[in-house]
Amino acid sequence: MLSILVCHSYFLRFDQKQLERAKPYPPLATLQVAAQLRQAGHQVSFFDAMLADGTGDYDRLLRTVNPQLVLFYEDNFNFLSKMCLGKMRDACCEMVAHAQAQGARVIAAGSDATDAPDPYLRAGADVVLLGEGLDTLMALLPRLDTDLAQETGRLVAGLSGLVTLAGGGVSAARGDSPRSFQQAVPPAWDLVDIERYRAVWRKAHGFFSLNMASSKGCSFRCAWCAKPIWGNQYLQRSPKEVAAEMTHLKRMHAPDHVWFADDIFGFRVDWVTEFASAIRDSGGSIPFTIQTRADLITERMASALKDAGCKEAWIGAESGSQRILDAMNKGTKVAEILTARARLGDVGIRVGFFIQLGYLGEDLGDLLATRALLDDARPDDVGVSVSYPLPGTKFYELVKEQLRGKTHWQDSNDLEMMFQGTYTSDFYRAIRDLLHEQVTLHNRDDASANSTEHHHAKRTLKHRWQLLIAREHHYRSEDDQSGSPASTVAASPIHTGLLR
Repeated sequence: MLSILVCHSYFLRFDQKQLERAKPYPPLATLQVAAQLRQAGHQVSFFDAMLADGTGDYDRLLRTVNPQLVLFYEDNFNFLSKMCLGKMRDACCEMVAHAQAQGARVIAAGSDATDAPDPYLRAGADVVLLGEGLDTLMALLPRLDTDLAQETGRLVAGLSGLVTLAGGGVSAARGDSPRSFQQAVPPAWDLVDIERYRAVWRKAHGFFSLNMASSKGCSFRCAWCAKPIWGNQYLQRSPKEVAAEMTHLKRMHAPDHVWFADDIFGFRVDWVTEFASAIRDSGGSIPFTIQTRADLITERMASALKDAGCKEAWIGAESGSQRILDAMNKGTKVAEILTARARLGDVGIRVGFFIQLGYLGEDLGDLLATRALLDDARPDDVGVSVSYPLPGTKFYELVKEQLRGKTHWQDSNDLEMMFQGTYTSDFYRAIRDLLHEQVTLHNRDDASANSTEHHHAKRTLKHRWQLLIAREHHYRSEDDQSGSPASTVAASPIHTGLLR
């Protein structure tokens, strides 16, 4: 059997925004793969980049372990890996090169490697796995075990779902769709320093959170959402299996909170109801946070989530403009967002909104509609970003000719427009800051909401909105290809009366 060093390359220290948030989670998908490799009999060691100081930590472990194979398997449940941040790609390619220089065979897998395998292969990876890549990986390992030094072409002969370098270029063999999601092997939690994670969380927030996943993928088809790992499938575990894992986590590691990393948690109310029953029976309930869609939150669903222990739900609201939601192929209505927020709030579940600025064709009237949505819905929290063109999406195809020098962000606070939208990046950053302040002011407690300081903050925020709106034409892109002339702002029925 092989000596395998399993790694990922998301370094919290390389992402200042996330470092300041101090909400690190262990790399769930990477730990699942490590557990499967260990169950198959391989000698597995692990490098966790999340809390490492830098690639030097990896180099020291690499020299100590001296593995036959180094597997870079990114955490597919981490949305920041899906965004393909430049600093993390650079770190991974550096680590790949060091592994090759030490004489190890190297395999890479992840969203960025699937979308752009060339940098990883040229850094020294023998093979890049496409998508989730687990079946291909398990087929490759016996071949490596038989002849570790064999030429790459012979190694991968007859296999699909991978990419290699051939004749100076990239040679790809596409794979089949992923199979149903049954997590037979629990993540290898023993390979990470749980207490170090606990210390970071408790110091910053006073509680400790761990991550789980009850499903993979999403069957909806938003125009901007990339799905390089699981495609358009929604693969769900049984509710009893998920309840058993939560119970195990509670007994072994005693987290105060769980973050479900699913794109959509539960999906069907019957699944959530069965999970609630199973977790009550096991005594393993832990307060948890989920991601969901507004159109899934019926009154029954809100009640079932409450019964299951859900404390917070994040909704991909994206925009308060129905025109933009339709352009995104989001499939939800503004009214549904308001209704979902009310239903969840009625049962005591906190609600966060994900907001996306700068989609194609968005103009000032649409941005003000988003502000109005936050005024009306009053979510407990908000996350604001700008539209991010990822390979494989309809959105990417629409803007790819506009991607000049920059194709991905360097870190999650970059917020740089990579295509020629209506406004410049500085304008969207200003809108982001104002929306965050707006939600913060909405959520002041009753005592502070009546204070002189609070009223002054509201007046200041209103004035800043007025100044930005008055100058919005100065922030328009030099080559605005959105198709929305400035004159549409004045004509917009939602433009007037919003400076409240």
